[in-house]
Amino acid sequence: MTVSYTLKVADSRFGGFSKLLFRWKGSIYKLLYKEFIVFVVLYALLSVVYRRLLTEEQKRLYTKVAQYCNRSTDLIPMSFVLGFYVTLIVNRWWAQYTSIPLPDQLMCVISSNVHGKDERGRILRRTLIRYANLSAVLILRSVSTRVLKRFPTMDHVVEAGFMTQDERKKFESLHSDFNKYWVPCVWFTNLAAQARRDGRIRDDVALRLLMDELNAYRAKCSMLFHYDWISIPLVYTQVVTIAVYSFFAFCLIGRQFLEPLEPGQEGDLDMYVPLSTLLQFFFYAGWLKVAEQIINPFGEDDDDFETNKLIDRNLQVSLLSVDDMYQNLPPAAKDKYWNESTAQPPYTMATAAETLKPSFLGSTFDMRWRLVGGSLPALCALGLGVPRPSGGPWGRTPLLGRFLAAASPAISIKNFGRGGRATPHLRRPRGDGAFPSPHPGRPEDPEAVDRIEEEETEDESRGSEPPTPGGPLEGPRSPKATEMRRKELPLVLVKTPSSESIGAERPGGWEP
Repeated sequence: MTVSYTLKVADSRFGGFSKLLFRWKGSIYKLLYKEFIVFVVLYALLSVVYRRLLTEEQKRLYTKVAQYCNRSTDLIPMSFVLGFYVTLIVNRWWAQYTSIPLPDQLMCVISSNVHGKDERGRILRRTLIRYANLSAVLILRSVSTRVLKRFPTMDHVVEAGFMTQDERKKFESLHSDFNKYWVPCVWFTNLAAQARRDGRIRDDVALRLLMDELNAYRAKCSMLFHYDWISIPLVYTQVVTIAVYSFFAFCLIGRQFLEPLEPGQEGDLDMYVPLSTLLQFFFYAGWLKVAEQIINPFGEDDDDFETNKLIDRNLQVSLLSVDDMYQNLPPAAKDKYWNESTAQPPYTMATAAETLKPSFLGSTFDMRWRLVGGSLPALCALGLGVPRPSGGPWGRTPLLGRFLAAASPAISIKNFGRGGRATPHLRRPRGDGAFPSPHPGRPEDPEAVDRIEEEETEDESRGSEPPTPGGPLEGPRSPKATEMRRKELPLVLVKTPSSESIGAERPGGWEP
């Protein structure tokens, strides 16, 4: 049975993972304790032989051999070899799980497109979904030891109700040297075509949808078969296993306590229990055992897939969907939020704090901008329509900066200064007193023209008022200062756009 601990790690807390260290089922201790005991026993035997049975000359020779073995352990790339191998195994393990065929999508299509409340309609729907479940049982018998033990022969499959006696005879009469899990899928297609001819499936679109879902279901059965057939290359598994075993064979000899070769020479600390070596064995050998357990998840290990439970669930749910739930609907009624424009489900007291959190509107929603060498009046006079964030400086985005820096047939901007709201240097009237229109062939709106003139008069009158304390102006200016100010004003050239240049700039043309 799969070991699930998802609820235990739902929230991050102090010592959250440490509580999982005391579990036995599915743990690394259960996988590794036999190899660990063997390693400890062999290490202890060599230690006893070195300390009690060897002569001084033999100890000198053993010391040289142990030093050589200890140096040799650095030549084996354990982390690289094991890390890449286990990553490959884990990806393959999850891909095999996602390849297990589930009838959920297929049963919904059958229930909605194979019609008829009579006995014939029920038989068609139940038989179609039973064929799909039979195909899954046949492929799982081929790859899973648990399922094979449950259905060792075809008699057990017939007795379980996945196949009738007549279907078994048809199945066994088909001679093939290969796995015949695909036979029920072919029965499915023929029965669906017959239902289309009988009018149980009302159009070809529904039949096509049914066939597409069946093909996706059959493809997963095929993937399971090929995952079982094509294993990870044996040479890679052998290389990793030899690397781990040889590494710890060197550690058995090279990590022993050694007496100094020369008298008076300071030796290493005599650790009767090599803690670091044992931890290293626990990590590396445990890594290898993890790969060994999940390389074939269709066995009977603690964390292997519960294929028998999946078979039970799939058959029960699919038959319920296509039979008892066929056109068995609750009455349609107005929902609780019928008269509300914004639906807001209630919160319990345990989750009420979540209502205080603002909704996420985008990572740049709260970004504040500052114009570098520009102001909103100048941009508004050009018709750019730049919004002003509340309580903040005038904004300028990188996109707007590129727009201002680009050449345009209508305007040419060389610089932006700090001008007042009234900016007469941006307006160049025609000879008749009117402003050039971007729509030469269209009549101008008199109301819009009056509104613009009203704003200009208002701006000019506001410019002649005395400055307020704390305002943008600090006091009356002398004629010389006014002249210098005019020299500092930005140079903005406004050209009357032609219809050709406007058409080249905007392929869609101007819109009213």
